[in-house]
Amino acid sequence: MKDKISCIITDDEPYARKGLQGYVEKIDFLDLKATCEDALELSTVLSIQPVDLLLLDIQMPHITGIDFLKTIAKPPKVILTTAYEQYAIQGFDLDVMDYLLKPISFERFLKAANKARDYFNSMHLLDQPAPYVFLKVEGKLEKISFEDILFISGLENYIVIQMQGKRIITHSTIKSLLDKLPAGKFVQTHKSFIVAVDKVTAIDGNTLRIQKHEVPVSRSLRDSVMQVLLR
Repeated sequence: MKDKISCIITDDEPYARKGLQGYVEKIDFLDLKATCEDALELSTVLSIQPVDLLLLDIQMPHITGIDFLKTIAKPPKVILTTAYEQYAIQGFDLDVMDYLLKPISFERFLKAANKARDYFNSMHLLDQPAPYVFLKVEGKLEKISFEDILFISGLENYIVIQMQGKRIITHSTIKSLLDKLPAGKFVQTHKSFIVAVDKVTAIDGNTLRIQKHEVPVSRSLRDSVMQVLLR
């Protein structure tokens, strides 16, 4: 889940900016980074402070909010705020998230904010790596959950994956599999071994104990392995 949605308010009316700022401050998952008086100021701010969401007025001096959006190749998500209904179709043609008509009630603003939160949370979940990998085992692809792995050992061009109560053998290398494992949850202890960090139950010199198993730690990797295990 995304912790905070960073946003910028842009409106040429001071009263409107103040009202929107008050609404944003009431919603704990919104993080206001700046308020701007027009699209030109917004352009400058965005060049140094990228954000997730724009709360953008349409009718402003110099350039309208809609015309400004047309100048950006990959704009943030946008909630348009305006007193004019006639721009709704143009706004949605630009894939805006919502279209709020002034005067904007807090209830209506909260509905738009929740829509933004749902969107960013869904995008965040899509960005997460899958908690498993498919490996070819005995001629078929088998789904291996990272959580079930105790340790991995290498045998030339084969690897043995030791799990709770069983082990599998697949054609691969230690290096190739290490690249597929989630960073921080696994550590290579030896040229031929990888361990699941949270499955290590004891450290005995240059040996790691994982349940009834023992895994060696090479001298060259000992310092980095200890740093990961004892962090």
